[in-house]
Amino acid sequence: MVRTTEPDTTGTTGGAGGAGIGAGAVGGVVGAVPDTGTGADGGAGTGAVAVAHPNIALIKYWGKRDEHLVLPRTDSLSMTLDIFPTTTRVRLAPEAGRDVVVLGGRPAEGEALRRIVTFLDLVRHSARVPHRAVVESHNTVPTGAGLASSASGFAALAVAAARAYGLSLTATGLSRLARRGSGSASRSVFGGFAVWHAGRPGQDTKAADLGSYAEPVPVADLDPALVVAVVDAGPKAVSSRAAMRRTVDTSPLYEPWAASSRDDLTQMRAALLRGDLQVVGEIAERNALGMHATMLAARPAVRYLAPATLTVLDAVAQLRRDGVGAWATMDAGPNVKVLCRRLEADRVAAAVREAAAGGAVHIAGPGPGARLLPEGGR
Repeated sequence: MVRTTEPDTTGTTGGAGGAGIGAGAVGGVVGAVPDTGTGADGGAGTGAVAVAHPNIALIKYWGKRDEHLVLPRTDSLSMTLDIFPTTTRVRLAPEAGRDVVVLGGRPAEGEALRRIVTFLDLVRHSARVPHRAVVESHNTVPTGAGLASSASGFAALAVAAARAYGLSLTATGLSRLARRGSGSASRSVFGGFAVWHAGRPGQDTKAADLGSYAEPVPVADLDPALVVAVVDAGPKAVSSRAAMRRTVDTSPLYEPWAASSRDDLTQMRAALLRGDLQVVGEIAERNALGMHATMLAARPAVRYLAPATLTVLDAVAQLRRDGVGAWATMDAGPNVKVLCRRLEADRVAAAVREAAAGGAVHIAGPGPGARLLPEGGR
């Protein structure tokens, strides 16, 4: 039979951060992973393919209170995109002595391999299936450039691995599982807008794990777009994990930002519910700029903002002066995402493209949650 209880993800070491792998939901929310075989009593399904999309946080996730369980210090809220999907295939290899991981056609190595194998260990522990696996992942997100490649990567891996190993999980269970690979992956399990609950500090390990998951956010009639300006698609000099830890440990601005972020979340959820995109954008921009201020105040400072980043931010401010609703947000990297109305996305993209001086510009809308694909992978 297939295991249907929520897995205990507290007994093995979970990874954090991203390796550019992918996840899945139908109609915006992942349903329970279908029966994949005989499960823990007689072996799991032989393999599965899943696809997931990245998300962009409008209320930022920045800072962990538990790195082992990947528990954040504050709630966060995001929009899943309809561009840059990650597709991941997981196939069990009962006779193999080790996991084989191929990312973008090349064997994974180093930290990327370690994180993926650690995540698979977590799934094996939950499923009580010891088999090694072959993982093949194709990521269309520029990895390591602040474009949430780890979110789509580990969301897709969570969905595919759960299916392959015979775990039948609810959407909440998949979100918890994806969180252990990369915190933001918990949100990519869902389409549209999603909130990731930090959970309550001070709980025992199992309760803390169960209390941190993402779920969809009620939204009124909105027709938003995110214009993504890739001013630098290269890897970051300081990883998100290292920057986050340094900021929490040394920045005098971190705790005030975290406190204000809780208020930002409350106000943004209310604005989404009444369909007020202007207020959503204003909150998103101040939340992101505040997060980057905490990094600049770290000891030593973490500076992701490049000259081209500031030029794009100036262009966004000029758009507003010209009467166009446009608001910027940035993750841990130099790239800028601009929230606007879909009807104005082309005009915003043109202004941003000119400011980005040759950088790639993409227009995204709200995207689907993670989902399983047929074995053919389409």
